Amino acid sequence: MQIKELEIQFLEHLEIEKGRSQKTIENYDHYLRRFLEWSKISKPEQITSEVVRNFRIYLNRYEDANGQKLKKITQSYYVIAIRGFLKFLAKRDIKSLQAEKIEIGRSSTREVDFLEMEEVERILSQAGGQDLKSLRDRAILELLFSAGLRVSELTSINREKIDLKRQELSVRGKGDKVRVVFISDSASQAISRYLDKRIDTDSALFVRDVAGLKKFEGKNAKKTVDNLRLTPRSIQRIVKYYAVKAGIVKDVHPHTLRHSFATDLLINGADIRSVQAMLGHSSITTTQVYTHVTNKQLKEVHQAFHSRRKK
Repeated sequence: MQIKELEIQFLEHLEIEKGRSQKTIENYDHYLRRFLEWSKISKPEQITSEVVRNFRIYLNRYEDANGQKLKKITQSYYVIAIRGFLKFLAKRDIKSLQAEKIEIGRSSTREVDFLEMEEVERILSQAGGQDLKSLRDRAILELLFSAGLRVSELTSINREKIDLKRQELSVRGKGDKVRVVFISDSASQAISRYLDKRIDTDSALFVRDVAGLKKFEGKNAKKTVDNLRLTPRSIQRIVKYYAVKAGIVKDVHPHTLRHSFATDLLINGADIRSVQAMLGHSSITTTQVYTHVTNKQLKEVHQAFHSRRKK
């Protein structure tokens, strides 16, 4: 059986038997296709330790047009995808390299970019208008920081699912797992003001500003489509726009607000297990990356209050 056909079957296995999200499947497809195109192999038995090792050397030395190298964590994703594919072949009794013979290797400590509260407030203040777009954008920013949502979770919310009285809602996260997230007073108020301004009947919580688009495009405006739901890419542009407008020099994206949410909780005394549940992490190890950030706060406390030996 040809390797490309087996790759398709592997992706279908991830979708059906493993229940992986579409985004995860797309990532596996990307990593595997790059490996197969680079190696030019056509049969599973041609995957050897030497082939994989040479591919890892290629990844480690690779530089893009701007001279940027691949991060260690990104290189690890390629190896994880290859190992997953090899495990699938083994279950099918298809001869190839044993997955256990490939070590993922250590990656450098993950850096977490987050915003100080003053920076968050500056970004929020930039969406202060009373038109539909400004109210929507303020609600998006408030909810991202208030609930620590992933951008895919945010865009999939339907407005009938959000309970503003109880200030909570259920979201479906990675691995199709459902969790309850909580909303702050300011986020609840922002969402309420935004929904009061809505006149469309679309089920999505966050939609495109069709009226604004028509006004901008004038006579050339396209007919309104049924699906008004904002895409993850649209949310990324919105967050970036207000961060730049607020004069934030950091590279801010939706996940930065998620990092800021988790960091704010830990700095203010929340236990890591609770933060794990609120973020929807399946493993505490994933959440522990934030302790590297809060350790900086501990260092400042140590330096400020620990008695110093006089010379």
